[in-house]
Amino acid sequence: MNTLRVLCIDDEPDICEVVAISLGLDPEFEVRVCASGKDGLAAVAEIRPDLILLDVMMPNMDGPMTLGYLRENPQTGDIPVVFMTASVQRRELERFKSLGVVGVIAKPFDPITLAALVRSHMQPALVG
Repeated sequence: MNTLRVLCIDDEPDICEVVAISLGLDPEFEVRVCASGKDGLAAVAEIRPDLILLDVMMPNMDGPMTLGYLRENPQTGDIPVVFMTASVQRRELERFKSLGVVGVIAKPFDPITLAALVRSHMQPALVG
């Protein structure tokens, strides 16, 4: 069984806790959480995640800015990123997709189905 390394970058401690618990219940997932884009960028180099769950709205360095830094770096540019946001109107979703994310998870999300949802975003990246 391969371990799927997921990095969750979100400034809301409750969201990080729910993600860590939800995915942590699945033995295939190894989860690390960070509270800021800056901390997330440092963690990416250390753990080389298979997928990043990235909050859109964060102080100082928001999700799109963090994604930009990830994409600029040849060592992190190919890591699949899924935005997590409450802004899921069509215009925002189109903008997010144009930035190069593999998907968007709407907040609030269902903790029971989170592992399956994350897996669905990982499959194209792992298969391709």
